[in-house]
Amino acid sequence: MELFKMLSGSEIFAQILSFFLLLFLLKKFAWSKMLKLLDERRENIRSQLEEVENSRMQVERLKSDYELKISDIASQAQAEISRAVEQAKLVSAQIHKKAHEEAQDIINDARQQVKHEISSVQEKIKDKIVDIALDAARAVIQEKLTEDGDRRIVENFIQEIENTP
Repeated sequence: MELFKMLSGSEIFAQILSFFLLLFLLKKFAWSKMLKLLDERRENIRSQLEEVENSRMQVERLKSDYELKISDIASQAQAEISRAVEQAKLVSAQIHKKAHEEAQDIINDARQQVKHEISSVQEKIKDKIVDIALDAARAVIQEKLTEDGDRRIVENFIQEIENTP
């Protein structure tokens, strides 16, 4: 209040008149330009916000496209892995079958060799028995046919059979 006491009525009137005159001049010359600048600024901000929103939507579309592509790639990779596993199982089964067949062939060959060796050994044993029997017969013919001589011949024959490998 003391501020009003220091000012005179004519000063207050001059101040009020100056204020309204300034307001009128601003309105006539600057107000429309300022409103135009504000409108342009508002429009510029609005267009930038639209661009940002469009960019955000485009990023969202790209993100969803990439996620789809990644899921497709993952499913393709899983399918490839499954195919590779199946192929590996087939190869493993073939290898196992071939190894089994080769083992059977080796076993069959070994059996044939053993049969051949057994036959050969049997032939050798037969030959040896024949030789021993012939030797015994020669010995019987050469010695007299006495009971002691016969017994000795048979004992010698049995000893030879036992000593024969």
